Amino acid sequence: MDCERRETNLEHCNCTYSCDKHGRCCECVHYHRERMELPACYFDAASERTWDRSITYFMARLFPRSKRDKPPA
Repeated sequence: MDCERRETNLEHCNCTYSCDKHGRCCECVHYHRERMELPACYFDAASERTWDRSITYFMARLFPRSKRDKPPA
């Protein structure tokens, strides 16, 4: 499937994994959603390079354990 916005999308695609979905955001989101994952564009550069696309990893990066374990003030 071709995407008319592929070239524009490629300018913002930060994925370092070698696949055929670069610039085809709809296909990428569909692929990862089927696997309960998020695409690379949800992650910063360091996190993206781990290739861990899990929602658990994403949430752990947003809410580090040290912040989650502190009782409310």
